[in-house]
Amino acid sequence: MTLITADQMARVKATAPVLAEHGTTITKHFYGRMFARHPELKNLFNQTHQKTGSQPETLAKAVYAYAANIDNLGVLGGAVSHIAHKHASLNIRPEHYPIVGENLLASIVEVLGDAVDADTLEAWRVAYGQLAQILIGAEADLYAGAAWSGFRPFKVARKVRESDEITSFYLTPADGGAAPTFEPGQYVTVKRFVGDLGVDQPRQYSLSDAPHGKWLRISVKREAGQAESIPAGKVSTLMHDGVEEGVIVEVTAPMGEFSLKRDVPTPVVLISGGVGLTPMVSMASTLVAERSPREVRFIHACRSGAVHAFRDWLNDTVREHANVKRTVLYELVGPNDRAGIDHDLEGRLTPERVKHYALVPDADYYICGPIAFMKAQRDALVALGVAPERVNTEIFGSGALD
Repeated sequence: MTLITADQMARVKATAPVLAEHGTTITKHFYGRMFARHPELKNLFNQTHQKTGSQPETLAKAVYAYAANIDNLGVLGGAVSHIAHKHASLNIRPEHYPIVGENLLASIVEVLGDAVDADTLEAWRVAYGQLAQILIGAEADLYAGAAWSGFRPFKVARKVRESDEITSFYLTPADGGAAPTFEPGQYVTVKRFVGDLGVDQPRQYSLSDAPHGKWLRISVKREAGQAESIPAGKVSTLMHDGVEEGVIVEVTAPMGEFSLKRDVPTPVVLISGGVGLTPMVSMASTLVAERSPREVRFIHACRSGAVHAFRDWLNDTVREHANVKRTVLYELVGPNDRAGIDHDLEGRLTPERVKHYALVPDADYYICGPIAFMKAQRDALVALGVAPERVNTEIFGSGALD
């Protein structure tokens, strides 16, 4: 690997303002260019996120952050870990990096034109090589510690409807072996062939049960879509309508740095919105299975009782374990929704409610749900004096809180 010089770092850093302005244009061009030349890579990328623009936007922000911090990469440690876990879950390999680099650098030239001179382009080539080696090294460590490499066949042993929108799939290794252990909060990638796209498509789903070696459970929300710009979920629809008990699906080993801290005595506050409760169910189930005495607050917000998954499990857990307390909020309360049984509060999780129901001294907080929901809860906690490092978040799909 060619070492980057001080002059080259300065050149890369100087492009940060240009990337802030034109980054998404470059990354959209990049994906189109790469897929045209390497259509076999489409099966590594969520094509719905390409259509909505969320993936190009996420990449643009990452490239900008790298340029802006090229002389202080230590601040990007968390981002590098997050990306490495995502890549390892998708089975990204070292041989993919030269293809990405070639097309990204070409896209910078093709979009910015004469604004990029030869020396600046060379600086970016060296900088990209440096970043690639950092990620390849981090991913190699994850692969070395994984239960298996690449995709492994699992059989759908059970399929259970949890709500009007969420269905659980109990996955067991097709070879009859034990299910792997994992850290509560982690996810796996499931790959399915999407006929109208003509390619396999990967989706990452949080594991929604405690690690016990019997099965891996994922709980999938049917993404109905909201408009032409947010199409219905292709893989979630296939999972709900086309994957029945006995079907074989391809799964990668568990990954993800959003996980429960298990070796500390601190209280645990789990805050979720919608399908974001799935990793929280895994965390709470693990604490219960381990007979942990830690105080657990399970706070969940959803639209209504019809879409409230794992309601009976949560009620049973609270009834049987005095250290677990719940607060469930329905934005819209229906005629059959029972206060104190199905839900506790009507409306949304406001900062005032966070203060009243979620604030626990010395607690560790875990938040998962829509990005706007997570940002609101994180900001509310920090405003109430919770140290930012005690607030852990998990984003489903592309995007970032900031």
